Amino acid sequence: MNVKVFTAIPTGYAGQLIEVEGTTNKGLPSFNLVGMGDKTILESRERVRSAIMNSDFSFPKHKITINLAPADLIKSGSSLDLPIAINILILARQLREDDIKSLFFTGELSLDGSLKPVKGILNIIETAKNHGFKQIFLPAASAAKSTLIQGIKIYPVCTLKQLFLHLKHQNSISPLGSSSQISPPDLASISEKNSSSTPISSHNSSFCTLDQIQGLDFAKRALILAIAGHHNLLLSGPPGSGKTLLASAAKDLLPSPSPAELISIYKIHGLTTELDQIPQKRPFRQPHHSSSACSIIGGGNPITPGEISLAHLGILFLDELPEFPRSVLEALRQPLEDHQISISRAKERATFPANFTLFATMNPCPCGYYGSHVKPCTCTPTQIHNYTKHLSGPIFDRIDIKLHLPYLDQNLLIDHLSTKSPPENSAKNLSFYQNKIIHITELQAKRYHSFEKFNGTLTSAEISQYIHLTPILKTELKRAAETLKLSSRAIVKIIKLSRTIADYDNSPEIKLGHLKEAICFTTFSP
Repeated sequence: MNVKVFTAIPTGYAGQLIEVEGTTNKGLPSFNLVGMGDKTILESRERVRSAIMNSDFSFPKHKITINLAPADLIKSGSSLDLPIAINILILARQLREDDIKSLFFTGELSLDGSLKPVKGILNIIETAKNHGFKQIFLPAASAAKSTLIQGIKIYPVCTLKQLFLHLKHQNSISPLGSSSQISPPDLASISEKNSSSTPISSHNSSFCTLDQIQGLDFAKRALILAIAGHHNLLLSGPPGSGKTLLASAAKDLLPSPSPAELISIYKIHGLTTELDQIPQKRPFRQPHHSSSACSIIGGGNPITPGEISLAHLGILFLDELPEFPRSVLEALRQPLEDHQISISRAKERATFPANFTLFATMNPCPCGYYGSHVKPCTCTPTQIHNYTKHLSGPIFDRIDIKLHLPYLDQNLLIDHLSTKSPPENSAKNLSFYQNKIIHITELQAKRYHSFEKFNGTLTSAEISQYIHLTPILKTELKRAAETLKLSSRAIVKIIKLSRTIADYDNSPEIKLGHLKEAICFTTFSP
């Protein structure tokens, strides 16, 4: 007797359909599992056996062989437990093949027969949908956010016995409806992003919001431009000038993701954690400079996404940029251009999206006071050179906005800290920045007919289509390119940043002042 049960496993950002084939043969009772499964899958034999017996089913006393096809694909994870158990129940003639016709199963089994959530559930559901399956049975703990994917019925299962009774038409499991996709408040906050101009809600996740930072108005303007237009940002300055504080305040200004963007965020983060632990907002990742290249770029066995992919559709903040290993910084070249990363190993290859906005901070030298009027620099020219050489020309050229932050006036800072401002003033200031980002985002969406395209992510062909430069602007840009020896990439970034500055000023056309400001932002050398 041969039985087939269909399931899937996540492979990179996508998924792979798996056929769980089972057969019984003459011989001593045994349970063999073949098909290039890793240690987790090989251990599923004991989990499945215990789950079946503890659910009041009988385990067949035959020689059982389970094959995971395709056999040449390395398989990992615990999501194959449930389809293996269903296969064995059919081999034991406790279920019929007709009971599972055109059905799809995934889930990890506990020893008592209950189902536990699995990682990469959205990737698995999309794979099932793409192969024509209309019904999928999965752990109830993974079901709530799984219905973000439309066009397939989601059946939440708590135990193996509950699923058995449903398949035998003795106790029906109700599928999750479209109204159960997300809790109502969260669904509203997502869907209204495209039509509402309500200020973005702040979750007070950062230790300081932008309205609480004294002064630095020009830097706040640059921060808004970077967030709204998806431009990479580098802040340079002496210690204590507010670089990290300013960049960290960006996490409360990120606009809410659209439903399609939320699915993409969940698909990436669902490969490393459970969905119920993922916040419903754009990611803000801040890895330490001691992080390895594998943790930043991605890799491991099996291949998992790194920080650049976990920051997809959000911000990757690298504090103290020159402290990162040069190999890590150089590995950012391709993702910053292509917005994706392909990781190849001897036996597998995976591609993950990496459409992130890079925020970085750095000191001008090891002591931090080079060029400062407050304190003299104690570094030698060799030390300064060795410190800044970590940031190569190609990486530096990929950053749109480069800004130097001076020290705040001490008297102004002391007066601000000793004066208590009304809470409504703080809320009003923060609302201004949030509304400005929403307004710029809406202008871009209207121009490009998409909420997923921004000024900073335009291609050269799209620049020619959407951005018009007057003869005066072209003359000024040519003069700047010849005088400053600008690269082709720098010229393109100046044009895109000019468009965002014009949107900030609510100008339908790019003006000469917008272009000059973009040139200053792009060509500054920290």
